[in-house]
Amino acid sequence: MDEELRKRIIEAQSGNRDVLNSLVLENKGLIINIARRFENRGYDFDDIYQIGAIGFIKAVQKFDFNYNVVLSTFAVTYIIGEIKRFLRDNGPIKISRQIKELSKKIAFEQKSNPNITIENLAKKLNVSKEDIALALDSENSIKSLDDRENDDEVPLIDKISSKENNEELIVNRLALKQCISNLEPREKKIIFLRYYKCQTQKKVADIIGISQVQVSRIEKRVLENLGKELKEA
Repeated sequence: MDEELRKRIIEAQSGNRDVLNSLVLENKGLIINIARRFENRGYDFDDIYQIGAIGFIKAVQKFDFNYNVVLSTFAVTYIIGEIKRFLRDNGPIKISRQIKELSKKIAFEQKSNPNITIENLAKKLNVSKEDIALALDSENSIKSLDDRENDDEVPLIDKISSKENNEELIVNRLALKQCISNLEPREKKIIFLRYYKCQTQKKVADIIGISQVQVSRIEKRVLENLGKELKEA
């Protein structure tokens, strides 16, 4: 870490509000990027941004130089956590009427055909595959990086890092979230469908419109790159 930044973080932790405010401004883009993920939840974007800024401030106050990770990476989980806590404590997340209606239609179709694919649902209901995924996501909590479809399925975090030290593992989890946010749209979608939605490579290929071989190659390349980035963090 840059020595000047190190000094400023220490000053902020010691109560220098001017330095703390300057750090918040310098990381405004990061906070906005995360806050945008929680738009259309029934709250003004400015309110969500302010809550995210509070999360960033908490990250600065709790930042530990022993983790050997950049401040922005360390702050991601605090920002997300603070916003989620706000949404949870201030009532249920609001889902649009259109998505609610689509969820009902999907449930009806799945009742008669439990194995129906996202692609077939999209065709039958005459909507995009992305809308189907959004509707399904509104009905189900997002799977974490630790989740697995089968008992022998290896979670994403373990595929990328083999470190056994718990402290290092925590840092890797923080860094991983930041690394994923920097992926290309198609790469991000593949990782999301494979490791957050536990879809097979064949299903992912059908959803995106490429071959299973291409999905396999992209997935392998992304995992290798993420592993390298984590080692350099």
